[in-house]
Amino acid sequence: MRVRVLGAGFGGLELATRVSEALGRDADVLLIDQAESFVFGFSKLDVMFGRTTADHVEHRYSDVVHPGVRFVQSTVRAIDPVARQVTTDSGTFDADVLVVALGADLDPAATPGLVESGHEFYTVAGAFATRDVLARFAGGRVVVGVMSAPFKCPPAPSETALLMHDFLSTRGLLGSSQVSLVMPLPKPIPPSPQASEVILKAFADRGIRWHPGRRVVALDGDRGVAQLDDGDELPYDLFLGVPVHRAPAVVVASGMTVDGWIPVEPTTLETTFPDVFAVGDVTSVGTPKAGVFAEGQAAVVADAIIARSRGDAPGATYDGRGVCYLELGRDLVATVEVTFRPGSPPVGSLTGPSTALAAQKTDFGADRIRRWFGRDWTPVPARSGG
Repeated sequence: MRVRVLGAGFGGLELATRVSEALGRDADVLLIDQAESFVFGFSKLDVMFGRTTADHVEHRYSDVVHPGVRFVQSTVRAIDPVARQVTTDSGTFDADVLVVALGADLDPAATPGLVESGHEFYTVAGAFATRDVLARFAGGRVVVGVMSAPFKCPPAPSETALLMHDFLSTRGLLGSSQVSLVMPLPKPIPPSPQASEVILKAFADRGIRWHPGRRVVALDGDRGVAQLDDGDELPYDLFLGVPVHRAPAVVVASGMTVDGWIPVEPTTLETTFPDVFAVGDVTSVGTPKAGVFAEGQAAVVADAIIARSRGDAPGATYDGRGVCYLELGRDLVATVEVTFRPGSPPVGSLTGPSTALAAQKTDFGADRIRRWFGRDWTPVPARSGG
């Protein structure tokens, strides 16, 4: 059975690994991604705030050597979900089962002035480049701004504001600085009131200004102001932006999207096209756009592929559950567990924050790299920026 997986993020890597673990060389999995390496979302912040170097957090896909799995570094140019055929710069591939895990693309140019006058930190390249910007920053008004919803990893902008505060404190720049956060959400983490309360208390303790339910729609670099969707303006000396998110253009052109994202059956991740699945950020399944949810969805699709290969009936269904790590600065980490079920409001809970959970976060990253890439790796433990 030819399985073609488009995208090698959390979803693609987890699916390929699980199928290989179960089927070995009887698997025929082709993993396609235009990048040459994988980087955790939290590792981008580690590099950005000077905790580690870029080469330490990049995991090359050429190291994926699971039996029955091949990796092709190439750009997907066309997807035919009816024929289950994929056209790439490296050729055309036919599939018996096609899995779309291409994530969400980021569009900094969609916000006037962001490219010219701000710094986006959500792409790997953007976060790595922002490290040098922060190293030169002499203090002032810092605005962390979100341009649209939905966006990847909802806690990340709050984490960035808190880590920015730590960063300024370490350098003795707090006296001449102010950190603000603008988000289109009513709370930092709406599904978890408890987590939102902890974050808002941390903001209050540090004097971080919180602007909920608002978006940054443009930057005026000449005047140094961020323009909000309600007509207000925020002055800034340093703007850190979360760009507009969109489904990749090749996915939209395939005819698979509705209202911008791929609809799926929420328990099986099946699309409306036979033997075509979609997982992760590219879907409208209803969970946050975060790696842990893509990983859980991929496990369900992998189970279906394994069962089909063995002639069994698939048993696993997606329960909408995910556990994210939330870094609050000052060496404190919490976990947020949220479950999304169709027709019901999401349910969330918080554990921590504590310094002990920082070690658990380190184990989380190390375990995935061991399983996905077959090597030992130690992420940088959570600590104050610097």
